[in-house]
Amino acid sequence: MRPLRYGINITLDGCVHHEAGIAPDEESMRYWTAEIGRADALLYGRVTYEMMESAWRRPASGPWPDWMDEWDIPFAETIDSTKKYVVSSTLDEAGVDWNAELVRGDLADAVRRLKAEPGGPLSVGGVTLPLALADLGLIDEYAFVVHPVIAGHGPTLFAGLRERLELELVDRQEFRSGAVALLYRPATT
Repeated sequence: MRPLRYGINITLDGCVHHEAGIAPDEESMRYWTAEIGRADALLYGRVTYEMMESAWRRPASGPWPDWMDEWDIPFAETIDSTKKYVVSSTLDEAGVDWNAELVRGDLADAVRRLKAEPGGPLSVGGVTLPLALADLGLIDEYAFVVHPVIAGHGPTLFAGLRERLELELVDRQEFRSGAVALLYRPATT
């Protein structure tokens, strides 16, 4: 069974909006490059897929855009080449062409099928899809990079979760910026 890892940047007050003052730096980009690189495939909802595609897909012109820092390019190259699965009821096949395949039907059944396929780990990103997967008990690991920022507003991690999840810390990495990468697994009872 392929494990499914959820990874996201969050603020100290749990905000998960990418514009909440969570500035990526070289160290955090190396961390996320390694996270994406360890996955055989990425699982996104439509909104996250479209957001990631608009930022990280290699332009048709070839070179990466000028806004990218040198440390962004390994992340961009890694995510650009990784297989993606897109959960959407509104997109059609033509809407997923960034090395992606559309996932339809019952979410729990579809994700269980993906996890049962041969291959390496799966990674899920975003906010809404991971909430649904956590409610279904389908996430095997949670990777959070907690940034030393208090946003004071914006969407928060797991808002609306039906039942409390007990997690156990299995790894921790501190960054020079004061951010901390934390890896959790569901606690065994």
